[in-house]
Amino acid sequence: MRRGEFRARASFALFALLPLLALRGLADEASAAPEDRAVRAAELARNGDFAGAIPLWRALADGYEKAGRPREREEALLQLAEAQQALGRYGDSLAPLAEAQSALGAQASAAELAAIHGALASAYLALGPSVRARDELTQALTFARSADAPALVAALLNNRGNLASGAGAYLEAARDHAESAEIAERAGEIELAARALANQARALITAARPGEDARAALVRCGALATELPASHDTAYLLLNAARSYARLAEAEDAPASRAVTDIAEAHRLLRRAESMAESIGDERALSYALGYLGALYESQARTEEALALTRRALFVAQQANAPEALYRWHWQIGRLLRAQGDSAQAISAYRQAVAVLATIRFELAQSNASGEGSFREAVGPVYLELVDLLLLTAPAGAAGDAQLQARLSEVRETLELQKAAELRDYFRDECVDQLSAKVEQLDQVSRSAVVIYPVVLPDRLELLLTWPGGLRRVTVPVARDVLTAEARQLRALLEKRTTREYLPHAQRLYDWLIRPFAAELAVLPIDTLVFVPDGALRTIPMSALHDGEHFLIERYALATSPGLSLTDPRPLDREHLAVLSSGLSQSVQGFGSLEHVPDELAAIHTLFGGEELLDEKFRVAGVEAALAERDYGVVHIATHAQFSADPDASFLLTYDGRITLRQLAATVARTRFRDRPIELLTLSACETAQGDERAALGLAGVAIQAGARSALGTLWSVNDEAATRLVTAFYRDLKQGPVSKAIALQRAQRKLIADENSRHPFYWSAFLLINNWL
Repeated sequence: MRRGEFRARASFALFALLPLLALRGLADEASAAPEDRAVRAAELARNGDFAGAIPLWRALADGYEKAGRPREREEALLQLAEAQQALGRYGDSLAPLAEAQSALGAQASAAELAAIHGALASAYLALGPSVRARDELTQALTFARSADAPALVAALLNNRGNLASGAGAYLEAARDHAESAEIAERAGEIELAARALANQARALITAARPGEDARAALVRCGALATELPASHDTAYLLLNAARSYARLAEAEDAPASRAVTDIAEAHRLLRRAESMAESIGDERALSYALGYLGALYESQARTEEALALTRRALFVAQQANAPEALYRWHWQIGRLLRAQGDSAQAISAYRQAVAVLATIRFELAQSNASGEGSFREAVGPVYLELVDLLLLTAPAGAAGDAQLQARLSEVRETLELQKAAELRDYFRDECVDQLSAKVEQLDQVSRSAVVIYPVVLPDRLELLLTWPGGLRRVTVPVARDVLTAEARQLRALLEKRTTREYLPHAQRLYDWLIRPFAAELAVLPIDTLVFVPDGALRTIPMSALHDGEHFLIERYALATSPGLSLTDPRPLDREHLAVLSSGLSQSVQGFGSLEHVPDELAAIHTLFGGEELLDEKFRVAGVEAALAERDYGVVHIATHAQFSADPDASFLLTYDGRITLRQLAATVARTRFRDRPIELLTLSACETAQGDERAALGLAGVAIQAGARSALGTLWSVNDEAATRLVTAFYRDLKQGPVSKAIALQRAQRKLIADENSRHPFYWSAFLLINNWL
């Protein structure tokens, strides 16, 4: 996405290179009509009307194809792809880019290949995988340098900085942006130099380095911007710089006098962007200028002025058909109305923001969201702030009161929307929730389970419970920061198998998450607790919570779900339980051996039969072939695996390489539309980055993306022997009796607890049953 660099997760955007390439051939005297059309399309794009430019570029490309002019066709296709990306239609841009490559074939110059690969990098950064984006960008830089094209090199370095920002490497990003600005300025590319400087400042600020280097970059950016003509790109440059000045003013260590100066500069740049957008008729840029002015006034507690500006921004976004801006201004109006004490109208505004988000394609939402950073930081607050307000204004009454139940149901539905959107963002996959079930059905599926939604809010913890007979709400007065610190302490100490330092933290979390309703729970015919965790609670095993006498798993079977509307609630089909068991026991690629894996696989094979892929047989192609040949009810993989914040950096180790999380999901997902999709995907010996809430999404969501009804995985790499004992006991119970998967896992964990040699939760609590617990 070229245009929305200043917006949330804007550091993920790779900017197209096309303005750096002349429109060669379009001015051919023999092609007056194409020339006029090209000039008109370029003018529309320059003024921000990309929707209007797209059909013109498409018509030009088709005309050049008929005329046998491949180079002109390639440039029209590149411009078409750029316009699509500017509107957030990254998936749509892949087709014209493929056409452009095909049009030139072996005749392509290094500069042309640099432009194509640069645009592909932009698309893949939004769509995933990020590894593909990096590969395309590396190729683009190689071609640009071989072409001795400094402007292209500068543009690609700027893009590489954005890629680094997307990976959280902000200081590395700042270095790339600084180099880009220097090269661009020497090459006379003033707009590119200014944009790179704005990006450098943003990266430094995001890296918590909002000092004089960031301010100096912004000052130089502003000086260069005065030389630029009015255009869509210039307006967005001003918006980007203004947002950085506003963030500098908000820095904790900013002196009061400096903050005042920064606010004034942000205001000046936003007003200039507003005037420029109006002059060129760029409604999108105008909407952002007005909306960010509203945000600036909001930060100064000038609520009435902020509301007036934001309402204007909302109207203009509606005129521009810009949903990526529209949800932001509904959200901002909601915040402002709440600040004024008008809860009813604030809730209405929040509901509209959430409704708009539901209509936005995932790559558009992730590229244009507010603020910097992850989905949770950028878009998550829309949902959580609505939930907070709905709960604060919930009607009083008994649990059976119809109005209260309706309000709590809306809270749950909002949480489900958030969790589905967060998983789509993590996997960058619209198919994540294609198999979604109805939440209402889950209330009827298992009368012996209580579902617990912990909602972690800044000032308190809210527990939403699917209690027999209706929804219940419990409020716990513990702040988010305190809860998060406890969760992180517990997660770290659970891996210290020689101490009981974890215990106070396990008990404190029990006091917050379970004790408020434990006595009432104890008298109900409940045997299973299903958690839909939030925030840092995703990173800990609830089984290790402790009431002072017993671990929670000793009293209840437990399961985890990333979202109940994403759960396929069916009992295990034991009659068709063919098993594919696979794994790696040998030391390969620098990873240690897993000596007990052969015993683990042998035990499973004894129980269920099926195919076994061990060591040399456990290759990427072998797994893919096995899944293609037969319907398996259980796919068991015992190997080193790592989940990180980036799904493309998450992998399972095989004998001959690695299977990325995306590859695994794609391989398993081929079975999702069979009569019998995979019932259980077990990932034994996997490990999730400690304390990384986003990494936990990978473990929680892999079954959903793969189309498996349940997954069994581990938060850390468990003792090899203990894992084999637990997994064997789990499968034996599944084979022998009509028990749920959650009960089978509970029994296996309790067996390890009963053994003094494996009583420490390190050995058994890492195992999580994810999604369908039946």
